[in-house]
Amino acid sequence: MGSLIIFGIMRVLPGDIAIVILGGEEEVITPEALENLRIQLGLYDPLWLQYLKWLWSMINGSFGGTSLVDSEPIRNIIALRMPITAQLAIMTVGLSVVVAIPTGVIAAVKQDKWPDYVIRIILVGGLSIPSFWAGLLILLFLLLTFRWVPPIVFQDLWENPIDNLMVMVWPTIVMAWNFAAYIARVTRSNILEVMRQDYIRTAHSKGLKSNTVLWRHALKNALIPVITLAGVYLGTLMGGTVILETVFGIPGIGSAVIDTVIRRDYPVVQSLAMLFIFIIMLANLFVDISYGLFDPRIKYS
Repeated sequence: MGSLIIFGIMRVLPGDIAIVILGGEEEVITPEALENLRIQLGLYDPLWLQYLKWLWSMINGSFGGTSLVDSEPIRNIIALRMPITAQLAIMTVGLSVVVAIPTGVIAAVKQDKWPDYVIRIILVGGLSIPSFWAGLLILLFLLLTFRWVPPIVFQDLWENPIDNLMVMVWPTIVMAWNFAAYIARVTRSNILEVMRQDYIRTAHSKGLKSNTVLWRHALKNALIPVITLAGVYLGTLMGGTVILETVFGIPGIGSAVIDTVIRRDYPVVQSLAMLFIFIIMLANLFVDISYGLFDPRIKYS
């Protein structure tokens, strides 16, 4: 169903990829050249046939075939750009978890005190400010204050770690602010709920220290909704990479989607969209499996 929706959306978008390939100016293109290219690209084939051809290319290992614009195999595009997006996603999730969970715990322990109010104000900012706007503000601040702009040529992490991290750290901070805000709010609310449970009062009555009860008993049970949220949020995270990779000039999968949409490169856009769907489904599968690690009552046979 998802593949049909993606295929249909690409076909109703305005524009003609044949004109893009031939130079983008219809006035200087001969009708014969335009007609021949459309036939060569299969644009006159029935939509059901175009869909089946693309679907078969997704199944047979070529992952969508080749780009209509530059004839580059789509799997090569993924192999080149996916590690960059994966690095950005891993850095974002790692920073979010490291910051958000302790922050949510502190806000719960200090409920309705000044640390709680300060944390909640910061979290509201992370939830409210669009990532693309925050990214542009960061670029403007870096330009006006330090005369720094992202390098024109992106450096791979293994070739030049310093330059790579100088570019990747800013979109990571922007997306982590938003992601961490969700996680911290859910962590806070779940810690408050768990701390009212009978087994927590029993643990206190046995003489266990408050920190032991909080970190070993309350937090572990409060993390189940947090894990669920992390899996669901992965789709939003992927959307953030599409925008911020373009803003910061990062040549990942997200910026490839924008480039190919502009060029009307149907097979690439469809294949990358299906890749996003597959990643989200895989992440949710891992989330379901991980429940058993945090809650011994959940068993998989």
